[in-house]
Amino acid sequence: MEVTVPMEGKIVAIKVNVGDKVSEDDEVAVMEAMKMEMPVVCPADGVVKEIKVKVGDKVAAEQALMIIE
Repeated sequence: MEVTVPMEGKIVAIKVNVGDKVSEDDEVAVMEAMKMEMPVVCPADGVVKEIKVKVGDKVAAEQALMIIE
């Protein structure tokens, strides 16, 4: 399962590491869009398999930030 963002912006924080267990609605990252910081939440329970972005990366709407298994 992919964790995606709803709009384009910039990643300002990643709050998990590969191998971390996460639950639905856990905050896994923070992005900045329209001069506001917005939390990125996990859509389901699982384990972080892969993180595809780093702090400072610009992201597009619906871009996958990480993979949860």
